[in-house]
Amino acid sequence: MANKGDKEDIRVGILTVSDSCYQGSAEDTSGPNLQKLTELLINNGVVAVTARVPDEKEYIEKQLIEWCDKEMVHLIFTTGGTGFAPRDVTPEATKSVVEKETPGMALAMLKSSLDITPLAMLSRLVCGIRKKTLIINLPGSKKGAEECFRFVLPAIPHAIDLITDRKSQVKSTHSKMQIPQNQGLSLDISTGSSNLSQGIIPTADHSSKHHDADNSSFSSRAGSETGQGYQQGHDHDHHHHSHLGSHVDIRKVAFRPRESPYPIITVDQALQIVLQHSEVMEEETVRLSDCLGRYLSCDVFAAEPLPAFPASIKDGYAVRASDGAGSRFVAGDSTAGDMPSCEVVEGYCIRINTGAPVPKGADAVVQVEDTLLLRAGDGGRTELEIKVMKAPTVGQDIRPIGSDIPKGEKVLSKGQRLGPSEIGILATVGVAEVKCFRQPVVGVMSTGNELLEPGEPLQDGKIYDSNRSTLLSQLQEHHYACLDFGIAKDSPDAVLELLKTSLKEADVIVTSGGVSMGERDLLKQVLETDLKAKLHFARVFMKPGKPTTFATLDYNGRKKLFFGLPGNPVSAIVTCNLYVIPALDKMAGKANPLRTIIKARVDATIKLDPRPEYHRVVLTWSPDSPIPVASSTGNQISSRLLSMCSANGLLMLPPKSEVISEIKMDTLVDVMIIGRL
Repeated sequence: MANKGDKEDIRVGILTVSDSCYQGSAEDTSGPNLQKLTELLINNGVVAVTARVPDEKEYIEKQLIEWCDKEMVHLIFTTGGTGFAPRDVTPEATKSVVEKETPGMALAMLKSSLDITPLAMLSRLVCGIRKKTLIINLPGSKKGAEECFRFVLPAIPHAIDLITDRKSQVKSTHSKMQIPQNQGLSLDISTGSSNLSQGIIPTADHSSKHHDADNSSFSSRAGSETGQGYQQGHDHDHHHHSHLGSHVDIRKVAFRPRESPYPIITVDQALQIVLQHSEVMEEETVRLSDCLGRYLSCDVFAAEPLPAFPASIKDGYAVRASDGAGSRFVAGDSTAGDMPSCEVVEGYCIRINTGAPVPKGADAVVQVEDTLLLRAGDGGRTELEIKVMKAPTVGQDIRPIGSDIPKGEKVLSKGQRLGPSEIGILATVGVAEVKCFRQPVVGVMSTGNELLEPGEPLQDGKIYDSNRSTLLSQLQEHHYACLDFGIAKDSPDAVLELLKTSLKEADVIVTSGGVSMGERDLLKQVLETDLKAKLHFARVFMKPGKPTTFATLDYNGRKKLFFGLPGNPVSAIVTCNLYVIPALDKMAGKANPLRTIIKARVDATIKLDPRPEYHRVVLTWSPDSPIPVASSTGNQISSRLLSMCSANGLLMLPPKSEVISEIKMDTLVDVMIIGRL
């Protein structure tokens, strides 16, 4: 949430302009999303009024005038009615009520929108001031409205201060604009805090190119909290420039490193480093219904014995063993769930069900198969007398008190994973909630100008982002809570802001792409330069996954783990299995977080690579051998996601050497289990 501080609230009105939303035939998604964004990102922003009106100029004018003149709101966002359609009249209505237009804000939205799509030229957004209210037109789509909201967000606090004549705030802002650039003012767009919350407008060198992250994948999350790269803005009558985004300069592409400055390490060394920095999370109380897959943070003891009473093992009759074989009068019955009220005396018995309490006086149970009916009453509805065919013994077919679980016995141990059987044991001893280690929250994001969301029209030079969906699914399969942070464009500001957003919510950040040697591979630079992260390794002697990066950083007093996985799909999945999942397992409290490794026979000769290779295979068992057969999934190129399809193991191949250049068919090789067998 944006920091409320001691400043005066900014009262905001949100007006949805749409015939279909007004009539109730379509759902208004833009308006509610703008409400969330306002309260989340505008410092001291309070949504005071909301409304929906049809695409009628008079209705729009009336609502705007009422909010400006009577409700005294400081800021109005309209969404919808800004296009070329015959009934799109929001700009005309806005122009008719404002006293001064603010073309700079409209231009900022148009320019930044054109960097995303050429169709932005079809928008007719208008911004202006009426009395002490700023009115901003936004597009009608949820995605477009959010993007334009974020484009003007940096200027809003200072604009409101100017319009409402808050002299002290304006003076403070102007003073801070004089701070030299090298003092490195910090900017936190996603919360509206720091210098931005005081009304400082971020500026940059005019030669900087704008890149803005496409946040369409975030529509399911509250406020679509994705960071944007705000790079340029203009204070009124001032032209002092200070860079408030990333400090990474990518313009000198000719001088980028030609060799990686990071030493290469082995997989074992990398995994040891990862586990060393993966600390077990704090404990929390979890309801029984929510603890599947969790790890206990303490031992669990039985508060009561099980069974808590002598219980019958069979359906039959509770008797006195001393009466031996022979006839018995049936005095009543004992069913599961009820305590019998009568006592068994000499010559009598009580009919009993499995699990029912054994009545007083009885010390044995005779199963119904060892009896004969001698006499019945009430037309067969009542047993009056039976015959016991075999003499019983004391304790026969009776479970004594605490015979299953004595009182005070440890039933589950700290660090034990709670599966169906363990949850059943907890329920058996009456436990409704247990102490478990908190599960780490994982944020997943991708980087790349070339990436599109699945479902979007495919464009020249673009590809669909498959890595994010695959990684999210893989982590969710291991019962970890995941947050989808979408795609960051390949600009330092866009990467930085999306990382900042993810660090606020997640304990572990997993990215794919941006960690190799390309001119747009920025993650390591942003981590070290802007976030002051400690990079523990950035090259691993393995195939695939050589540029895998691992870093840690302190963010708002909490330790965060960062995994920069390669952009090639197979590399991302393999390295997630090797490093990310063991780290999460340790953080979640698993005593041994290492992946399971077994032996398998290869069904074909495999040529070795100069690097240790993790070859995707399918494991199968035959009835006549306990050792599985490992079958290759085909071409192992790191961009070929099909090689992971159906794979449930990673063949752990050694590097090629003068001694060995291939693995012969039927050779026993280590295989890491990564899927269902």
